[in-house]
Amino acid sequence: MYIRKAIPADLPEIRRVYDAAKAYMDRSGNPNQWKAGYPPAEVLKDDIARGQLYVVETNVCSLCSSTIHGVFAFIPGEDPTYLRIDGEWLREAPYAAIHRVASDGVVRGVFREAVAYCRAVVGSGIDLRIDTHEDNLTMQHVIEREGFMRCGIIYLANGAPRIAYQWIGAE
Repeated sequence: MYIRKAIPADLPEIRRVYDAAKAYMDRSGNPNQWKAGYPPAEVLKDDIARGQLYVVETNVCSLCSSTIHGVFAFIPGEDPTYLRIDGEWLREAPYAAIHRVASDGVVRGVFREAVAYCRAVVGSGIDLRIDTHEDNLTMQHVIEREGFMRCGIIYLANGAPRIAYQWIGAE
């Protein structure tokens, strides 16, 4: 697997990945986190324009084209969603946020690869934050498996609660 910034031509495949992830969430007891069509096209286009949407690809052979199997937003700097928490962040330090993580379910380890990429990009002393829906047990499991600690509840702009996690970068 390898990771690169998304480009506008990737949008149909990115939508396919999000649709597959939504279908998986529906089947696994999490039908309320993402509605059909989430994330909206405007959000994806904005993420691409800002250079903060990434795709996780595989290439089965050197002569074959790559296939997108995962997507995530990686946003450095303060995130308004994380300004208020019912709970407590592990520390107040510079951080980057990981949002809108999705996999089409074809290959394993998409989240692990995304987190490894983000950790490498931020380097030493920068933390990572992420959040997920209370019904998304799969995501909670993989977030915790990657060493993130549960810190409390944050609220999206629409008021919806999410479980918030933080990973401490080396100091």
